[in-house]
Amino acid sequence: MGIPFSEIDITNRHLCQGDLVERIAVLAKRSPKYIILREKDLCEDEYLSLAKHSITACAPSEVTCVLHTFVNVAKELNHPAIHLPMNVLRELSENERKWFKVLGASCHSVEEALEAQRLGCTYITAGHVFPTECKPGGPARGLQFLREICQTVSIPVYALGGITPENRTACLEAGAAGTAVMSSAMRSEV
Repeated sequence: MGIPFSEIDITNRHLCQGDLVERIAVLAKRSPKYIILREKDLCEDEYLSLAKHSITACAPSEVTCVLHTFVNVAKELNHPAIHLPMNVLRELSENERKWFKVLGASCHSVEEALEAQRLGCTYITAGHVFPTECKPGGPARGLQFLREICQTVSIPVYALGGITPENRTACLEAGAAGTAVMSSAMRSEV
């Protein structure tokens, strides 16, 4: 099975089969809306180096590489696309948030989704919708959770967590603008 279609592909070098930057280039050729470079366990210098290569890998396909967590790296690279955990988003000043043209956040409740929208996010991920290996033991929030968030906010919502080609349509029917995947993007044959 090849890489499933999704609007957002999320990296995890620990799951990646082969070189991560090469995988990003392959994913970019499929033209997702975003590729989120979610290597938040790296030190800032390592992330900076990886971010430079990843942005370059996305450029030929005109796919937006969205940095993750490392606000200072994004500023240093003058790269206006970032995805943040809610605790990091809350720490940014209004001017810092406005600097980003693409500002995403990971939301796990309707309240967080509303807060992310109020803080200027241009999109959010909502999850985890279905059971996933990435969050073992954590209960899936389900389609009703996704539906409530989609009905509550006016920014695009991307369903995350346990997304498969078989359940993708149900996410769209619940109001999601699309889906986001990590494991299948990192592990699928290319």
